[in-house]
Amino acid sequence: MSEMTDVSSKAAPKRLGFFERYLTVWVVLCMAAGVLLGKAAPALISTLSGLEFGRGSQVNIPIAILLWLMIYPMMLKVDFSALGGVARKPAGLGVTLAVNWLVKPFSMALFAWIFLRHVFAPWIEPELAANYTAGLVILAAAPCTAMVFVWSYLTDGDPVYTLVQVAVNDLIMLVAFAPIVMFLCGVAHVVVPSRVLFTSVTVFLVLPLAAGWITRTALLAWRGREWFEERFLPKFHPVTIAALLATLVLIFAFQAGNLTHRWLAVLLLAVPILVQIYSNAGLTYLLMRWFKVEHRVAAPGALIGASNFFELAVAVAIALFGPGSPAALATVVGVLVEVPAMLSVCRFCRASREWYGR
Repeated sequence: MSEMTDVSSKAAPKRLGFFERYLTVWVVLCMAAGVLLGKAAPALISTLSGLEFGRGSQVNIPIAILLWLMIYPMMLKVDFSALGGVARKPAGLGVTLAVNWLVKPFSMALFAWIFLRHVFAPWIEPELAANYTAGLVILAAAPCTAMVFVWSYLTDGDPVYTLVQVAVNDLIMLVAFAPIVMFLCGVAHVVVPSRVLFTSVTVFLVLPLAAGWITRTALLAWRGREWFEERFLPKFHPVTIAALLATLVLIFAFQAGNLTHRWLAVLLLAVPILVQIYSNAGLTYLLMRWFKVEHRVAAPGALIGASNFFELAVAVAIALFGPGSPAALATVVGVLVEVPAMLSVCRFCRASREWYGR
């Protein structure tokens, strides 16, 4: 039976949906549309950029609404009742958490320092390098929440255990994200207003997570799991896609000046992001094998250890430094780079399954 399963899985490899498969293409198109909009209607973009929730909050109203439309549906998928499964396979979860919180943000800060402050120093001014570093740190300090389920599916991952990993990471993120960002940005000599940071975490993480948990709990009790997962959740898919694309257009419109005058920075920023993705994925994968964690847990764990919650990162960078800031640009480059890089990691995990088993 297992041989038949292996044959069928090889004969019919799993594929992404149309939108997810070409996400990088959509991002590039949104970049072009945003830059054109920013150049063609600078007064409109300036007005939209200045809309905030209260003076000094730095939380942009249009971006906040769109990000909520993205983040809330993701939080609906987090099932905290699955946390009871942690005791079954603690090694896999332990490796994932160690890489996510003890390695990833600090390794990104290191790679940013190496490349932006030294290797690319002739092309990036020190002040800009510090701000780009802040954006990269924010990007790496938030483990991925939504796309992890896609990566797990593509690698034949254990869906229940993937859910456990996501749920635990989200709980840790509530208390660890802000302190890590403040510490590493401080090391990079970037002042992060603590009040704005904690407000951002509350608006873009705590509230959506609470709203998602309350909605999920109420609807599961009222209509059942089958209706919730097969009828209710799919309705949010087009909303999430539209919100993501609209957010990217706005962000690139806010960043029009940076992108046209600093296009080289976009290419340079991709380098530490790619190094961070592949080094953390490889480290997690090898540690999982060393601890003899089964492949269905190891592959998604490696992908969780490498990918980022870029929606939250973009929101926080905008709230802290502004929609047109270098830090926000750095998080946006993460969106461009991550999808093709993670797909290559998925292919490697599938291709190396036999080696991993040996």
